[in-house]
Amino acid sequence: MGEGDDDESDVARVLAGDVEAFAGIVRRWQRRLLGLAWRFCRDRARAEDMAQEAFLKAFRSLPQFRGEASFSTWLTAVALNVYRSRLRTDGPPLLGLDAARVLAALPGAPQAVIERERAEAVRRAVLALPARYRDALVLYYFEERDVSEAAAVLGVPEGTLKARLARARELLKRRAAMLAAGTAPPDERS
Repeated sequence: MGEGDDDESDVARVLAGDVEAFAGIVRRWQRRLLGLAWRFCRDRARAEDMAQEAFLKAFRSLPQFRGEASFSTWLTAVALNVYRSRLRTDGPPLLGLDAARVLAALPGAPQAVIERERAEAVRRAVLALPARYRDALVLYYFEERDVSEAAAVLGVPEGTLKARLARARELLKRRAAMLAAGTAPPDERS
């Protein structure tokens, strides 16, 4: 029995009144939803709260799951909506000063620390993008979903997803160029 079969079985059991069956869904999906939440906020405690909220929303919304898309697509879409809502409510993540940033600023910093700092800068830039571009990038590049699955999760045609990815890459390129030039990037809402 595959993961999708297990999901369908557990969904049917929950809808039939066996609420304990939802534990199987949580067990199979908690790592992925937690990882996705962490990519949105970069804070473990906040990500755990967001993932828990996503599971609660999914549990309450199970009667609306029609099976038109795979359960994984539906659950990811529910989680993305919860995460977007939390970012709107709580604001963007606060990024603290950590040892890697301090070390990266020192002359002769190890290459691994510099690479880590560069990767973190990319993640921060992605988080600063408007939601439609950020979500497309997170699903496609960080979650490694293919175009059709990412488009299904976002509820948009594949062509729209491709356009959003292209626009997001352009916004990131422009932001990187402005940061390298020492100027603050404008607020990109397009």
